[in-house]
Amino acid sequence: MKISLSILLGNGAGKSFIDVYVDQVSRAHKEGFSRVWTPQLPWEPDLSSTVAVALREVPDIEIGASVLPIQVAHPMLTAQRALTLSRLSDNRFSLGLGVNHPKMSEKLWGVPWEKPVRRMREYLDGLLPLLAGDTADSTGELVTTRGSLDIPHAATPPVYIAALGPQMLRLAGGRAAGTLTWMTGPKTLAGHIGPTLRDAASAAGRSAHDVKVVAVLPVCVTDDAKAVKESAAKQFEIYGTLPSYRAMLDREGYANPEDSALIGDESSVSSRIEELRAAGVDEFVGQPMGEDDETLTRTRTLLRSLDDE
Repeated sequence: MKISLSILLGNGAGKSFIDVYVDQVSRAHKEGFSRVWTPQLPWEPDLSSTVAVALREVPDIEIGASVLPIQVAHPMLTAQRALTLSRLSDNRFSLGLGVNHPKMSEKLWGVPWEKPVRRMREYLDGLLPLLAGDTADSTGELVTTRGSLDIPHAATPPVYIAALGPQMLRLAGGRAAGTLTWMTGPKTLAGHIGPTLRDAASAAGRSAHDVKVVAVLPVCVTDDAKAVKESAAKQFEIYGTLPSYRAMLDREGYANPEDSALIGDESSVSSRIEELRAAGVDEFVGQPMGEDDETLTRTRTLLRSLDDE
């Protein structure tokens, strides 16, 4: 199982957010991680622009977007950005896409959240041909894409979908490189996420090995698990109120979002990571938690030691 890091973009905390992000990616590279993933949160700076600088400044490491919400960017624009990032980095960029959540889509962006699977399917109808260097000609109910791009020598970046429900998982299994999950535990990954994704790949004439389960979870190696879990309860409280994540927590038997976090000493966190490996996870992405650099270093050191790729 590959082990990667989740690095949040943030606002730099008084410093240049670009410099802070590049420093974090550079540190991950020096520590031996081969890939980092970064989410695009609605209130943060533009992820694509920041990732472009990091890919240019830090050699060899891969960066994935986890994820870009499709409601606020047309497939043509997303393809332009993704192919540009692929070209400037020699194909070290991975594209993660998601439909976000009803409150975000409707209240922030004024885009109805209805028919999310149809929206994603029609989005891919336009996006995937463009990423492959072909012409898009897709007229959809919610998303229409027509035209082509001229971005020479850009390799097609892998596309992952933030899929948790069965319909979105089947779409990812049939047409994408895999799924990115969050707040999803090993029982659900083993019994629901992986099988649904891989069955869909087989049904589409693909190999089950063509699709990957990428699981993102908070992680902290500490001797004060109680305090860190209390902090996690506050930090991740909102995820217990969002229907898609609440469904995964309920399926797993977790009462609260912090139950999904991997918190404890080296032995207990290692055991939790082994559960993910046994659940068929192809790539575990740890989002380190901690208030001090010693804790973060301890966490990252353990993660790096368990990477078997």
